Amino acid sequence: MDAPKFIASDIDGTFLNPDHRVVPRNRDVVTRAVEDGAKFALATGRPHRWIQPVLEQIPLRPLCVTSNGAVVYDSDQDQILRAIEMDSAAMNEIVTTVQEIMARHGEVSFAVERAGLSAKDPLDELYVVDEIYAEHAPFEGFGVAPVEGVVAQPAVKLIIRNPDMQSQELFDLINPHVDPEIGHVTFSIPDGMLEVAAPGISKEVGVEFLASHYGIARKDVMTFGDMPNDIEMLEWAGVGVAMDNAVQAVKDAADIVTVSNTEAGVAHILERWF
Repeated sequence: MDAPKFIASDIDGTFLNPDHRVVPRNRDVVTRAVEDGAKFALATGRPHRWIQPVLEQIPLRPLCVTSNGAVVYDSDQDQILRAIEMDSAAMNEIVTTVQEIMARHGEVSFAVERAGLSAKDPLDELYVVDEIYAEHAPFEGFGVAPVEGVVAQPAVKLIIRNPDMQSQELFDLINPHVDPEIGHVTFSIPDGMLEVAAPGISKEVGVEFLASHYGIARKDVMTFGDMPNDIEMLEWAGVGVAMDNAVQAVKDAADIVTVSNTEAGVAHILERWF
């Protein structure tokens, strides 16, 4: 196996440890890889404004795949290179479908991520939640609106939440009823939250966009991940690497699974070359 020319890593559960800190071995090996001429990208479900705490821990300002592939972000220039949005009609259709389903299964709430132009745009314009979601939101600063107001403008991600269910359970309940021509459903945390993007949009789309931007062939791309929102990019890459802590579906999609009991799974693989 030749050294990868383009490395794309998920953030949470992959590049970070459970305390949300960049593992020093992971930081050091990707730094060496870039110094050796490889390209590196963070590929995350996080919106672009939530990657700054990670960037502060590494000496790189890469192009990043954010919002599960819907946004490609230049972290050095604080500039969105591409944003693929869902329109209001599509989100309204999904919301109606989910409300009908969840009427038999429990409370549901909604939020959206909007692209904006910069990570410095006002948070209450980029992250808008309904009243139910606001009652249990893990942080402050978001905008609040009725559900129809939440989905009134195009967005790069629609969030569906029921904290009393596991994400896999919620996914199994809702995904079969969402037309893939309307939206792509996935999840990145286990605790009752689904993420919906425009049809066909996943991290793979963002990684492929950057590979083309850099002129790097698919066979020379290596991706790392641990959750279902990583599956498409692991399958697409020349080599897809799943963390040992990954869910089984992610391991099944990968070419390699990292060794057990290490927080430095990215480094464990890349140190073969860098």
